[in-house]
Amino acid sequence: MKKEVLIAHGSGGEASQTLIKALFLKYFKSSILKKLTDSAVFETDTSSLAFTTDSFVVDPIFFQGGDIGKLAVCGTVNDIAVSGAVPKYLSLSFILEEGFPIKDLEKVVRSIAKEAEKAEVEIVTGDTKVVDKGKCDKVFINTAGIGFFPKSVANMGKMVNIRPGDVVIINGSIADHGMAVLSSRQDFDIESDIQSDCACLNHLIQKVLSQIEGVKFMRDPTRGGLATVLVEIASSTNLGVEIDEKSIPMKEDVESLCELLGFDPLYIANEGKFVMVVDKSIAEKVIGILHNNKLGKDSSIIGKVTEKYNGKVVLNTAVGGKRIVDMLTGEQLPRIC
Repeated sequence: MKKEVLIAHGSGGEASQTLIKALFLKYFKSSILKKLTDSAVFETDTSSLAFTTDSFVVDPIFFQGGDIGKLAVCGTVNDIAVSGAVPKYLSLSFILEEGFPIKDLEKVVRSIAKEAEKAEVEIVTGDTKVVDKGKCDKVFINTAGIGFFPKSVANMGKMVNIRPGDVVIINGSIADHGMAVLSSRQDFDIESDIQSDCACLNHLIQKVLSQIEGVKFMRDPTRGGLATVLVEIASSTNLGVEIDEKSIPMKEDVESLCELLGFDPLYIANEGKFVMVVDKSIAEKVIGILHNNKLGKDSSIIGKVTEKYNGKVVLNTAVGGKRIVDMLTGEQLPRIC
């Protein structure tokens, strides 16, 4: 492991995994933490709970399609929702830089309130700290969230039930959030209409889970993008994941900007997407439910789990070739979530 913290350690890719496993898990011995799911899932005397925490340091704090406040709510809600739980309560802590305009802070707070109301979650506790000018960049937000599992739903964050023949689904186009944030940065001087996909997915996910049995796994492809989630599935199950490039939804302007700047969209963060692994027999029914919701109208079956390529992700390219998809080793876009 490196002797100093690098930007890549926050990418969600290989460097992040190394830091977590070589340092944090070395000292933190919790059996729940060792599962490394988006939400910790544990039992109480009366119910099953999902508990998550996250920090948001996006630059810029206002971008096309959202802001750091909306992002904080959506990111926390979605981490709970992909476990199969129903998000209910959030905490909210601000670290503010001295001199940050109150009007901008109010704009962020309004955005948080609006998104929490839409997601039907309550902000029930919080904290505020102010640091000297130059000691943080405008505003950082930390959240925690709690959700409850319906009796009929098991933890979807584990990968123990994934089998060869299962189908991989994504609920819409990839890389929208990362490219929206990038195009909002003044130093890039890019004119673009790309909008972040930032959205709370809990209602859509619960609609699927309430109508269908056979969903085996879910995760939101935020830091590290779609590729990182697929690699985690393959490495954790020691099965192969085969995906088709032509089946992966992507908006034309997002694809063009990625090509222009040399970014691989498979590794770009998303904030309104989930990857779902389901039994093949229910795949078309899941797609039908997703297509009836604006947050799932571009849903697609993008691949399958296979006994071939054990522990590897293989992409069938649009030109007819094959490519191994590995974990991101560096950082493509710093501070996008």
